[in-house]
Amino acid sequence: MRRAPNAIIRRAEVESETGLSRSTIYQRIKAGTFPPPVRLGVRSVGWRVADIEAFLVSPADYEAAGGSV
Repeated sequence: MRRAPNAIIRRAEVESETGLSRSTIYQRIKAGTFPPPVRLGVRSVGWRVADIEAFLVSPADYEAAGGSV
């Protein structure tokens, strides 16, 4: 089933789809080489499907919008 590009997926699914661990995801966010999460609440975040799909096209070359943090 195809998901809408603006659908939100949670960290466990992001880990599964990318093969990255939680700590690696957050290290790469800080470095600007992984899409930043969308805040869903005080203690919850998710990622837009389109952002993860863009990352998966070329993980080694991915730069978050706006460049490195």
